Amino acid sequence: MALTLGMITTDSADPVPLATWWAGQFDAEVADPYGGEFLLVRGGTLPIALAFQKVDDPTPGKNRLHLDLGAPDLDAEVERLVAGGATVVARRGDESFAWVTLTDPAGNEFCVAGADEAAAEL
Repeated sequence: MALTLGMITTDSADPVPLATWWAGQFDAEVADPYGGEFLLVRGGTLPIALAFQKVDDPTPGKNRLHLDLGAPDLDAEVERLVAGGATVVARRGDESFAWVTLTDPAGNEFCVAGADEAAAEL
């Protein structure tokens, strides 16, 4: 058996603005084939599609799945994300590996590390 990753999906009570926000972060495009019920974000710098589905009751508490992103200039990317509506939760790590945990406008956590540091950890 050989599994492949098709997309990463996030539940949301209001997926249209959330998909639009994420598309802007990756210079990607939003496809809305189901009238706001299930949106796909593809293209730009995304290596895989992100999906945002409308749900009446999102999972309570901390999201169980999150994105780990890499950026060539960690501080500049965090500044750009915050200017676009993200919120910094915490700066983490040490001089050998540092990353920043943020939330998107809907409160979903994601992390950003320096691209070189993230590649070295893998």
